Amino acid sequence: MEFSSVASSSSKPHVLAVDDNLVDRKLVEMLLKKSSCKVTTAENAVRALEYLGLVDEQEKALESNIESKVNLVITDYCMPGMTGYELLKKIKESSATREVPVVVMSSENIPTRINKCLEEGAQMFMLKPLKQSDVQKLTCHLVK
Repeated sequence: MEFSSVASSSSKPHVLAVDDNLVDRKLVEMLLKKSSCKVTTAENAVRALEYLGLVDEQEKALESNIESKVNLVITDYCMPGMTGYELLKKIKESSATREVPVVVMSSENIPTRINKCLEEGAQMFMLKPLKQSDVQKLTCHLVK
């Protein structure tokens, strides 16, 4: 599958939205676009890592790709293969992406899971389904 990029203005915050559920992914994309964000979507954590250049064979190609610069990653927690928590850890372990804010979202309100993500460096933990008010909280972190 290809990455879905929307919008072209480089002045817009660029958000990478990661969710294995197509409906949830489209909802997040729509809400972010309403908030004037450029959105790239990925259907799983491995695709997100490829997009961020954190997979070896992709690294060289993406180093020179200015479009791959993201201002925020928003990821679902529960995904097959690699969870949002594992994706968060990989993003925070890399010197290239350590400073990128990561927001984890889940349909389950499990305090230990929320705390684990925040301790690992998540900017925020949000409950799904996301609402426009949630996205407005996110964009406050992007516009500095």
